[in-house]
Amino acid sequence: MTARTGVLLVNLGTPDAPEPAAVRRYLGEFLSDRNVVDLPAWLWQPILRGAILPFRPRRTAEAYRLIWTGEGSPLAAITRRQAVALQGRLGNAFVVEYAMRYGTPAIASALDRLAEAGCGRILAAPLYPQFSGATTGTAEMALTAAFAAMDSEIPMRILPPYFDDDLYIGALATNIERQLAALDFEPQRLLVSFHGLPQRMVERGDPYFIHCIETARLLGERLPVPADIAFQSRFGRAKWLEPATAATLVEYPGKGVTRIAIAAPGFSVDCVETLEELGLRGRDSFLAAGGEKFARLDCLNDSPEGMAMLEALVRRELAGWLPRA
Repeated sequence: MTARTGVLLVNLGTPDAPEPAAVRRYLGEFLSDRNVVDLPAWLWQPILRGAILPFRPRRTAEAYRLIWTGEGSPLAAITRRQAVALQGRLGNAFVVEYAMRYGTPAIASALDRLAEAGCGRILAAPLYPQFSGATTGTAEMALTAAFAAMDSEIPMRILPPYFDDDLYIGALATNIERQLAALDFEPQRLLVSFHGLPQRMVERGDPYFIHCIETARLLGERLPVPADIAFQSRFGRAKWLEPATAATLVEYPGKGVTRIAIAAPGFSVDCVETLEELGLRGRDSFLAAGGEKFARLDCLNDSPEGMAMLEALVRRELAGWLPRA
């Protein structure tokens, strides 16, 4: 009997509840990762423990409360739906699980479940199209460490970044065009917003900025509306990638751009950064600056385009590894 193939979708993570205590636990783990905040521990940990964790969780919990659903955190709920949909597409010869780099379900427990299900090989798929050491890099490190701790002879592969892959660009273009066509207005601009990164990380060789620029370029070539690129979610006082999404939104009306749509192609699923930061705060700041029409477009999520892309990426990566039919 041929062993089943395990597929593990890996996303960033989320608090278990929109409450300060849960957010504090999550941020404590997330912001203690040296791949995320690359400052020396002796400098960063007193700031984190003394100035951030006592105060920031309450504000962040309020943002989560605004977007929390009956299924829980949108990021967790949508990633779970992606795993279920992918399982249906791949069939019984596969076992699909999902895990979070920070929080639950943990990577180690998901790998254990795949091994217990009799998987003879595992493909881990970090859901980050563009590579950064703060996202894909730390997910790969956590996967490797958890896999080594299993002391297993099951082979594992990790899906590489797909920022310029035609499967990804095509899925994005089709998905965004469908959403644009459903609007009751014609945007003058599409603002393509990626998560930000400290400039110093790029200067040290992180390819994230280049990957984002290439994604935006390839996507813009396929869309009927002019696209601009910006970077969101700045944290701390260091210089981050520019132009900043928040500043761009406020500047648009003064330049005569009063009707826009905004998309976040670097996020595989909608989350607090897209739903609250862009969809609520971003909209309010744009309208307050004189904007007239604003539309936040959904991420690929578990849309038909998004799931077809994930299935194709997985099957292609497994080609030559699976026995021939």
